[in-house]
Amino acid sequence: MKGAEAGAVRAAEDGGARGAGAVRRGEELDLAAVDAFLKPRVPGLAGSPRVTQYAGGASNWTYRLEYPSHDLVLRRPPAGTKAKSAHDMGREFRVQAALGPFFPYVPEMVAFCDDPSVLGCEFYVMRRIAGVIPRANLPKGIVLTPDEARRMCLSVLDRLVDLHRVDANAAGLAALGKGAGYCRRQVDGWTDRYAKARTWNVPRFARVTNWLKANTPDDVATCVIHNDFRLDNVVLDPDDATRVVGILDWEMATLGDPLMDLGNSLAYWVEAGDDFVIRSMRRQPTHLPGMLTRREVVAAYFERSGLPARDVTFYEVYGLFRLAVIAQQIYFRYHRGETRNPAFRRFWILAHYLQWRCGRLIRSFTDPLIRNRE
Repeated sequence: MKGAEAGAVRAAEDGGARGAGAVRRGEELDLAAVDAFLKPRVPGLAGSPRVTQYAGGASNWTYRLEYPSHDLVLRRPPAGTKAKSAHDMGREFRVQAALGPFFPYVPEMVAFCDDPSVLGCEFYVMRRIAGVIPRANLPKGIVLTPDEARRMCLSVLDRLVDLHRVDANAAGLAALGKGAGYCRRQVDGWTDRYAKARTWNVPRFARVTNWLKANTPDDVATCVIHNDFRLDNVVLDPDDATRVVGILDWEMATLGDPLMDLGNSLAYWVEAGDDFVIRSMRRQPTHLPGMLTRREVVAAYFERSGLPARDVTFYEVYGLFRLAVIAQQIYFRYHRGETRNPAFRRFWILAHYLQWRCGRLIRSFTDPLIRNRE
C-alpha cells in the first residue's frame, strides 16, 4: 500500500501523538531485542518500557515505548511486507533527521535499524511529541473561540510556509527530487494509478484527467513539500492549541511544487457551509466558527509565502482527483477481497462525488460568471 493510500486508511497512526492502546494480537514486539538494540545507542536509557500500540496499522505499525526517562515511538512495516517503496523506514528516518536542524517541528530521530536479525525488518525509533491532534473533533476539554480557531489555522499555514522555505541543498535533501516537471509527473502518475484501480462501478474521470493534462502549469518553484499536510497531521501545544509543536507523517515528503502541496491540503478542507456528502467525509475540525475558508487559506498562503497570487483551480482539481484515486485504491483492495473492513464497502461512491466536485471547479474556471458566484 502506498503512503497516500495508507494515510487515508489509518485512523490514528501518527508517529507518536495520538492515543495508544494494547498491542494487537499477532503484532507483538520482541521487546528484549528492541531494548538490547536501543540501550547502547540512547544515553541514559534504563529500565523496561511500557509498550502500547497506536490504532490503525493499515500502513506501518507504530508503538509507544514509555521508559522511565524516555518517551519513544517505534515504527516498522507490517509483517510480510515485500514492497520496500511503500514502507521505506530508512527514507522516513533520513528525511526527518535531515529536516530537523532546519524545521524544528519534525519528531526527533533516535535510532534506525537495518539489521534484520533484530526484528526481521527495518525500523526506526523517534522521540514522542506530546500534544493535541485536531482531528474530526477536538479532544474533550479543548474549546477554541472563533479568534483562537483563526489563529490556529494561521499558525498551521505558517508552518507550511516555513517548510517550503527550507533550503533543500543545505539540508542534504536535493536527491529527493527529479527536477522540473513535478506537476506533470503527478498528473500522469495519479491518472495511471486510477486506471489500474478502476472498477466497473466508478467513472472514468476522462474529462477531469484530460482537463488536468491540458491545463498543467509549469512548476512555480521546487522545494521540500510534505505531500499530506493536514490538520490531523499537526500536533498542537496542549496548553495553547493555537501553537503548533509538531508535524507528523513524513513518509511522502519530497521535492516538488509548493502549490501542489497546498492543493492536497485544500482537498481535505471542509467548511461549515459545504454539502452533506463532503461534511460526512470531514476528518479535521475546519467547520468550527472562526476557521478559515478555503479561499481564505489560499489568500493567507500567498500573503505569507510571498509567492505571486494566482488562480489555484488547477491545484484544487488535482487535489480532489488525487483524493479520489486514494479512495478508489482502498475500495479496489476491498473489491478484490484483500481487506474485509466494512468501512470501505461504499468508497466507490466517493469517486462519483469527487468527480462532480472536480467538474464544478472546472466549470468555474472556464466560466467567469460561475466563478464569481462561487
